[in-house]
Amino acid sequence: MLNINDYDPRIGKEEAEMNQSFMSAMEVAEELGVSKAYAYKVIRELNEELRSKGFQTVSGRINRIYFKERFYLAGKEVKKNVSI
Repeated sequence: MLNINDYDPRIGKEEAEMNQSFMSAMEVAEELGVSKAYAYKVIRELNEELRSKGFQTVSGRINRIYFKERFYLAGKEVKKNVSI
């Protein structure tokens, strides 16, 4: 993960901080083991939940903490369903 002290001076500290706070579709896809297209769908659904609760959202990004809470990743390991 990016250390805020190592931010790229071309993008600025504020954008570097936002990149730490929000996950991109690529990060969501990697975390869940799904396609990037499906990750965008997940992001849209989670952002809709947040908007319905009165929060502002960023298109194509999801708050990292909210994502982890919704997918039980904060401090817990996710067990993947295995078909035999």
